[in-house]
Amino acid sequence: MTVSTRVAIDPFGADIIAESARLRSLGPVVPVELPGGIPAWAPTGYDTLKALILNPEVSKDPRRHWSLFPKIGEHPEWSWIMGWVGVINMLSTYGSDHTRLRKLVAPSFTARRTEAMRDRVEAITAELLDQLDAAGADGSVVDVKAAYAHPLPMQMICELFGVPGHLREDTGRLIAALMDTSDPSPEQATWVQEQIGTVLGSLIAHKVENPGDDMATELIKVRDEDGDRLSDEELLYTLLLVIGAGFETTVNLIGNAVVALLEHPEQLAAVRAGDISWEQVVEEVLRVRPSIASLPLRFAVTDITIDGVTIPAGDAILTTYAAAGNDPSRYGEEAAAFDATRAADDHLSFGIGVHRCIGAPLARMEAMTALPALFERYPDLAPAFKPDELKQVPSFIAYGWQQIPVRLRG
Repeated sequence: MTVSTRVAIDPFGADIIAESARLRSLGPVVPVELPGGIPAWAPTGYDTLKALILNPEVSKDPRRHWSLFPKIGEHPEWSWIMGWVGVINMLSTYGSDHTRLRKLVAPSFTARRTEAMRDRVEAITAELLDQLDAAGADGSVVDVKAAYAHPLPMQMICELFGVPGHLREDTGRLIAALMDTSDPSPEQATWVQEQIGTVLGSLIAHKVENPGDDMATELIKVRDEDGDRLSDEELLYTLLLVIGAGFETTVNLIGNAVVALLEHPEQLAAVRAGDISWEQVVEEVLRVRPSIASLPLRFAVTDITIDGVTIPAGDAILTTYAAAGNDPSRYGEEAAAFDATRAADDHLSFGIGVHRCIGAPLARMEAMTALPALFERYPDLAPAFKPDELKQVPSFIAYGWQQIPVRLRG
């Protein structure tokens, strides 16, 4: 397959699983075109993606290892990618720089600190369920994403990082725009970049004036006390990463789990009977419907030959979690089917090795709190949508639904 046959990735992510299957039919590593025409390579199977993630010759640093990075300015239609590669944080660094930034953020998400947040997660969950009661008291349809799956992780990450109330709506809007890949226009990209500086710049200024017992304050102290460890730019973009990843992915994890169980009432019944654990539900959702379907971008440091395909040095690689999780060679012919009895906890949806998501314990804890509480409060919870009626968020990166309409009492 030559560059002229690159496959265009759907910027709306309308059917990510079907798209993954089509790419898989073309080979183990397929040349693709991201929104705006950005060329990249897409691994289509579990083993291939895992090998590339663990390969030390695969970098996250576009400034050092992407041959097209200096040419982005020549292609205004590529400017949307700067929200992902034009930043300096754990997502876009390599080697010692990545290690340094990860060590600075890791204390926010230790097992001990996560466990200490359990009471607060449970309290917010209870408050949201009470609000749901009021919203659906007359049998009205309720959007369980907007009213439940979104506000729980949003409130938790804002409390963890000290985001004040007056900045929370703007923060949520910024992250949603960053995830939205349906509009690669230069105007939208410029707006996103401006909002990063405005919203997160305002957060930093607020925390300088009003320091607290939160991780934004801690990161600011690192910058101020030892400037060579965390620059102003690194501080800004590290906050973008940890706040965005800290709530947006959990929103979709909770939402995708609700939809999966409502669409598979026999499995929901097995969960209620204790035959399937909530841990199994969460891990299966992460496998088959990962909150992040594909993450841009990684880069070949040298020529890399894998499964008979050579990715030239300097080329970009898409991290294809949805394709890996739905790979029949790993999970059988029914890989794309939700089956919580599968016990496939080897999925790559939180990454692996030194790139494993440090927020995974918090995401799991929030989902493991929210899901049982929702289905226990509403034993007759029923979908107010028909099969194939839900609309995917407009993104090939995020995997989740725009709305999840339900009736709380059947």
